[in-house]
Amino acid sequence: MEQHKTAKIKTPPSEQKSRMMSQVRTKGTSPELALRSALHSDGIRFRLHRKDLPGKPDIVLPKYKFVIFVHGCFWHHHEGCIKSNMPKTNIDFWQNKIAANVRRDKTNQGDLTKLGWQTLVVWECDIKKDVCGVVKRVIDELHVNCAEKLNPSPCP
Repeated sequence: MEQHKTAKIKTPPSEQKSRMMSQVRTKGTSPELALRSALHSDGIRFRLHRKDLPGKPDIVLPKYKFVIFVHGCFWHHHEGCIKSNMPKTNIDFWQNKIAANVRRDKTNQGDLTKLGWQTLVVWECDIKKDVCGVVKRVIDELHVNCAEKLNPSPCP
C-alpha cells in the first residue's frame, strides 16, 4: 500500500512577505483606473477618495450624491468569485482580517446612506471582464437614483 506524503506549502520568508504585502495598493489600482478612465471618456466627472465621507469612496459624484466603491475580490470577499478564495496558511488571521473588511464596508455604506448618499459597489473581476458593462450599470443607477438624466453611454 502506498503512503501519500502531504505536500508542504512553501511560504516566502517574513521579510519577503512583508515587502510583497507593502506593495498591495489601496488607491489607484488597475481596476479603479480602468473604471475612472471609462467614466471620464463617457463625460462623467467625479472626485476621488473624499476624506470627509465614510470609507473614503474610490469615486465620488458630488453632483448626484453618488459614490462608487471599487472592491478587490480577495480583500472584500466577493462571494462566489475564484479570487476570493482564502489562503491556505494563517487561516485565522485571514478570516478575521477579511471579515473585519466586510463589516467595515457595510458600516461605511450604511453611514453614507444615512447622510443621503447613494452607494454602488463594483467588483474587480467585473471591471476586468467588461468595463463598458460596469459603466452602463453606473449610468443606469444614476438614472434610477437621480432626477437629472445623463446622456447614454457611447460604449457598444
